[in-house]
Amino acid sequence: MRIGELSERTGTSRRLLRYYEQQGLITSSRCANGYRSYDETSVDRVAQIRGLLDAGLPTRVIKQILPCVDSPRGIHVSDATPETIATLERERDSMSDRIECLIRNRDAICGYLDAVRGGGPHPPRTT
Repeated sequence: MRIGELSERTGTSRRLLRYYEQQGLITSSRCANGYRSYDETSVDRVAQIRGLLDAGLPTRVIKQILPCVDSPRGIHVSDATPETIATLERERDSMSDRIECLIRNRDAICGYLDAVRGGGPHPPRTT
């Protein structure tokens, strides 16, 4: 498939797809006319990349762990290096910090909305 179709199927801009390719996250072949051509597995690969980016991982870390990812929901690691493990531990801890901050902010907004609506104080939510 060409870049436009991959863009449409994944909801990812062509510019980002070219960036992912430049970073070595996805690959394409070239048609005789010079157009990029992606295989069907690129759709899932872009979904994996988007999910990891949404989780807060930078592309340099994604590039390290992408070979271990075989589906959008499963990560299988056979021989992770100590450096990769340390990087992932740092990223995990950073995500946990961001999650805690988001929960505090969400709870503050809920309390504000309750106060504005006249509902009184709002107990902290648990998820």
